[in-house]
Amino acid sequence: MSVEAAASVPSPGTKQKKPQKGLNRIWHTFWNEKYLWLMALPGILFFLIYKYLPMLGIIIAFKDYNLMLGIWDSKWAGLKHFYRIFENPDIGRIFVNTLIISFYQIVFAFTIPIVLAIMIYEVSKNAYRRVLQTVFYMPHFLSWVVVAGIFYLIFRSDGAMNSVLADLGLGQINILSNPENFRIMLVLQVIWKEAGWGTIIYLAALSSIDPALFEAAKMDGASRLRQIWHITLPGIRSTIVVLFILRLGSVLDVGFEQVFLMLNPSVREVGEVIETYVYQVGVVNSNFSFSTAVGLMKGLIGLVLIFGANKLAKRMGERGVF
Repeated sequence: MSVEAAASVPSPGTKQKKPQKGLNRIWHTFWNEKYLWLMALPGILFFLIYKYLPMLGIIIAFKDYNLMLGIWDSKWAGLKHFYRIFENPDIGRIFVNTLIISFYQIVFAFTIPIVLAIMIYEVSKNAYRRVLQTVFYMPHFLSWVVVAGIFYLIFRSDGAMNSVLADLGLGQINILSNPENFRIMLVLQVIWKEAGWGTIIYLAALSSIDPALFEAAKMDGASRLRQIWHITLPGIRSTIVVLFILRLGSVLDVGFEQVFLMLNPSVREVGEVIETYVYQVGVVNSNFSFSTAVGLMKGLIGLVLIFGANKLAKRMGERGVF
């Protein structure tokens, strides 16, 4: 008998511990990690109360909801309200508006934080870098009410922009009530407000890149742009893919508060999106069942996009979200 085998044989006087199974093992693991669970308890309660419990209201989409009868006593309607989505002539226009604005946000508002993060990372002086980060972060802490007020004061017909153009002898420009400029203005607002905040995750990913790679590239004669293309971007590629997958899940969420504050009758044809339509139909007109069906359909589309993008990312060799 070998030494390892002899060592593995228990002595006659020792008691072997039986492996824990089922609930005992789960409870034992939970008790060993009780402090971690205690720290996570506020977050768990938040998601249970504000995210999962409200999902019971989805049943309204399958009923003719009556506010006086309540959810459970209202009559069942089956898929009637989902059929109304495809029969409603306004839904097609609203979906197109939402997709166009979301596409602009993905192309510009999603990519600009990547470029901005790389530019901040390339600043050699830490003091300058911290100042730039602070300046770019500040607009994030402004509410959309404040942002809408700032844009209104600047771009209204007698605002600061048109006053400057008038002093220069140029014609006035109409932005707030011009349908051709409305979507662009929404995207510019998102970029100005959220681009700096979106750099946080990318800067954290950039800090994990081994500096020796840049030193080796310099010794090989690689320029700054070559280093960015062959070292920096591949170093944060997995982060970009994960954030892009998560962004696709909210492709039909373009920001209710922002659009609602900037909408006016002149631009409603090109600016009304799903969220403002659901508010108008569900809250203002008290058609809760139909608006819930629209919201549920929007959520299902986002879920399908997340699963599809995640599977595609894994086929391309990336980690994905799950």
